[in-house]
Amino acid sequence: MPVKIRLQRHGKKGKPFYWIVAADARSKRDGRYLEKLGTYNPNTNPATIDLDVDGAVKWLEFGAQPSDTAKQLLSYKGALMKKHLKGGVNKGAFTEEEAEAKFQAWLSQKEQAIADKTSALASAKAKKAAEAHAAEKASNEARAKAQSDAAAAALVAEEAVVAEEAVVVEEAVAVEETVAVEEAVAEEAVNEASSQETETKEEE
Repeated sequence: MPVKIRLQRHGKKGKPFYWIVAADARSKRDGRYLEKLGTYNPNTNPATIDLDVDGAVKWLEFGAQPSDTAKQLLSYKGALMKKHLKGGVNKGAFTEEEAEAKFQAWLSQKEQAIADKTSALASAKAKKAAEAHAAEKASNEARAKAQSDAAAAALVAEEAVVAEEAVVVEEAVAVEETVAVEEAVAEEAVNEASSQETETKEEE
């Protein structure tokens, strides 16, 4: 029975989540499987891969053929490396302890690379957030300055209107005072003329 190691899709629409399975090559992609070897979640960054390395190596030794994507995942998690090292042990190239030491060294290097990538992603995210905060702060300051300038311009315009109204009031008061003076002078002249007329009549 030909066996393939492949992905079986699960999860929601637009957010796929995969099982890594060993299945009969003749079965449907999402049909029955022989053994579940792990999971693959591409929705995280970096992607989350949980794999039973020893179980995958066992199926590879039985002749199971991984699909292209599954092969990349097996390589990423070290299953292909471990199978290669076990082949070296079977051929007598090195001992099982040496093979395990080589695998652990490779695994440590891989984990360090993943940690570096995660750290770089976190730094980039923090830098992007800081830049967004700085841009928002600059925008707020520009908006506040524009509002302040508009308020100052409105205040100047209001002061100009008040000054103009004061001038108009002063002119009106001056006109009223002039009219009052003229009326007083005219009244005084009328009174004086009346007084002279009376005196003239008395003399006669």
